[in-house]
Amino acid sequence: MKVIALEAHDIRFPTSRHLDGSDAMNPDPDYSAAYVVLRTDEGAEGHGFTFTIGRGTEVCVAAVQAYAPLVVGLDLDLSDLGGFSRRLIHDSHLRWLGPEKGAVHMAAAAIINAAFDLAGRVAGKPVWRLLADLPPEQIVDLADWRYLTDALRPEEAVGLLTAARAGREDREAALLATGYPAYTTTPGWLGYTDDRLVALAREAVAEGFTQIKLKVGGDLADDVRRMELARQTVGPDIRIAIDANQRWDVGQAIEWVRALEPYDPWWIEEPTSPDDILGHAAVRRAVRPVRVATGEHVANRVIFKQLLQADAIDVLQIDACRVAGVPENVAILLLAAKYGVPVCPHAGGVGLCEVVQHLSMFDYLAVSGSTEDRVIEYVDHLHEHFTDPVRIRDGRYLAPAAPGMSARIRPESLREYAYPDGAAWRS
Repeated sequence: MKVIALEAHDIRFPTSRHLDGSDAMNPDPDYSAAYVVLRTDEGAEGHGFTFTIGRGTEVCVAAVQAYAPLVVGLDLDLSDLGGFSRRLIHDSHLRWLGPEKGAVHMAAAAIINAAFDLAGRVAGKPVWRLLADLPPEQIVDLADWRYLTDALRPEEAVGLLTAARAGREDREAALLATGYPAYTTTPGWLGYTDDRLVALAREAVAEGFTQIKLKVGGDLADDVRRMELARQTVGPDIRIAIDANQRWDVGQAIEWVRALEPYDPWWIEEPTSPDDILGHAAVRRAVRPVRVATGEHVANRVIFKQLLQADAIDVLQIDACRVAGVPENVAILLLAAKYGVPVCPHAGGVGLCEVVQHLSMFDYLAVSGSTEDRVIEYVDHLHEHFTDPVRIRDGRYLAPAAPGMSARIRPESLREYAYPDGAAWRS
């Protein structure tokens, strides 16, 4: 089918008014999206986005529009979306602005994910099933193997995927029956009061979550107090992850985590710059048994490869919209499987829960074959703006049944939260 239009929308939700999403590095985010619609000559549509936090969304929208000459008028082969992805990522003019990082890469993610949403809609399948039903060779063909073969070769990846086919039917039955494990960050935003933290933590346990997450890194005394409150509230058997959102230097990260260690943090997330591979390795060596997690701001598969090669992380956190969409995330999932590192996706922003669940469920069915020590982040806001919102039961994501990637925002929400002219912003 031919692509006849590539739409880009600047959509912003004023979450800063209640400090939803607040952390030590991002104190007042307005959860936002550069939102993409691919339209075809057959009337089918694909929806995708990249997540932003307010100012700068217009930069990603402009980057999406810069890809229009490569997309509009293209005869899109839905059986070769790896080739479509490489067409965008390998364009020499736009690649120059990265390469493979920053606003152009995030814009490509929005377009590529929209193409997968389109493919799922045309096939009548949710994207997790669309991917898992592919033969191993076709899954491997989605990935861009440039820069990866020193860590994982395509033929090795085919072997991993072939081995993972054993038990697929039982895993799918379990997924459909009980869903995929989740954890919640809802209690832990840095701008919340102690009373709100305690109430939301108690509520999370009652709802079946076995892990929560607290933001840290603003003030050490405050963090010690909040961790103590959280641990007293949830008891010893609930995991509490902590997240510094890149706030610290390496030495400061080590000192801070050691100060919080009496409260048994499960992992420390983004302890330092996402680009500092050796820094993460140093933190990991120093704070064991606390685990080190990172990935939501990792720009591409190459940095993930090096984090794994350097034994720098215990938990790998993909983001559905920062790297170049589904194909690059497939490559990262395959790398994580090769190195035996569990994947626990970032899903804190608008729509991220909706789209990344497809990647984790695909991983469970077709790549890792496991949910051990694996959880998808969950945040309880903004889902009402999506036509296929996440469903949570007993602290677990239920598998999406609707075709596509659950990325479509309701038309009325697009109108109300369009920036700067939507009703939510005019008022």
